[in-house]
Amino acid sequence: MFDLSVYLNAVTGLFVIIDPIGAALIFHSLIPADDIQHRVRMAVKASIITSLLLIVFGNYGQPLLHHLGISIHALRISGGLLLFYTAFNMITKDVSHQQQKERKDISVFPMTIPLLAGPGSLTLCILLFSGARSNNATLSVLAAVISIVLITLALMLLSRYVKHLIGRTGDEILRRFLGVILAALAIQFVYEGVSRIAQGSL
Repeated sequence: MFDLSVYLNAVTGLFVIIDPIGAALIFHSLIPADDIQHRVRMAVKASIITSLLLIVFGNYGQPLLHHLGISIHALRISGGLLLFYTAFNMITKDVSHQQQKERKDISVFPMTIPLLAGPGSLTLCILLFSGARSNNATLSVLAAVISIVLITLALMLLSRYVKHLIGRTGDEILRRFLGVILAALAIQFVYEGVSRIAQGSL
């Protein structure tokens, strides 16, 4: 059975850190506005690569860390600190939205890495998949990843309209608001990691 609570928790975390609206605005600035075919190709390619990275790394990242002698609790703490750094940048740094006119492949860099499947989202996927206690929970996390990627794909394809609707001011407000939520999520990861390590040492 589909675990709705796990799905909603995963969707919320991924939406906050990936920021599909902000990603669509950046995508719009990197692709020539009149080249629709290239725009569609880059959006689909970036979405496919992002899905594969998040799912594969989310499922097999923990065994790799275990092989390296790194516990999931240590990952929670380091991942939380990394997410907090990402949140800090979201709140304090400005993003350029100047329209580019040169046709180039942006699907891997910068769209997939580091924007969509960056260190923050990859770490979050490891934590979400490792925290899934059943097959239903794992499927729910998988569905959340696919849902967020599809939402991001749709917004990238409609980025011209998103740009007109949201505007730079709207994006600035949304990005900073999501940064505050992500900072709270990061502190929660650090708290859980420290608590689990402290319990294990008792």
